[in-house]
Amino acid sequence: QVQLVESGGGLVQAGGSLRLSCVASGRIFSINSMGWYRQASGKQRELVADIASGGTTTYADSVKGRFTISRDNTVNRVNLYMNSLRPEDTAVYYCRRKQSGIDYWGKGTLVTVSS
Repeated sequence: QVQLVESGGGLVQAGGSLRLSCVASGRIFSINSMGWYRQASGKQRELVADIASGGTTTYADSVKGRFTISRDNTVNRVNLYMNSLRPEDTAVYYCRRKQSGIDYWGKGTLVTVSS
């Protein structure tokens, strides 16, 4: 089993910045991907950004140029730096780790962007 603990999030004004962090523990394998998904009220969960253990990144078009994902493999942590936040970024953000074909999810952290 893998446990994911998220931190960060909160309330910010439009144009502001936030950082989300997620640390994985438990049965950790070196080959994996970690990333962030979000789910706004009444909408499906969607990919925000993902980073493979080798460093390859993927971003949703809506966040390209505003969000940056990074990871520290020594402590099994992934960060999401969110800049120029918009009200439409408001959602619950979930950390996800995929290894050996299994998805593990965090409990989610709420990000609210006020206009």
